[in-house]
Amino acid sequence: MHSDLISKIEKARHYASQPERIAIQTLTATFRGGNNDHVITVDAGVWHCDCDFFRGHGTCAHVMAIQKVLSPMLSEQARSAVNPLDDDTIASQLA
Repeated sequence: MHSDLISKIEKARHYASQPERIAIQTLTATFRGGNNDHVITVDAGVWHCDCDFFRGHGTCAHVMAIQKVLSPMLSEQARSAVNPLDDDTIASQLA
């Protein structure tokens, strides 16, 4: 193996041990839930999941699990458990 490739492998191991070096801005993932697969996205710190619970609450077990796994790589906003809900959503939940 070439010495330059060996040094890149060593550097990659070093980087992998420091996940805080990575800053995720936009991500789309498929989460295999207990009953169905769900598509989860984060864009500029705002999460979305296609499950029913997320639509009513602004978060869900799928989003919370991926937040825990990726926490060192997420912005402070993306690490928060619940997305800021717009006024219409808040009003409908209080009604």
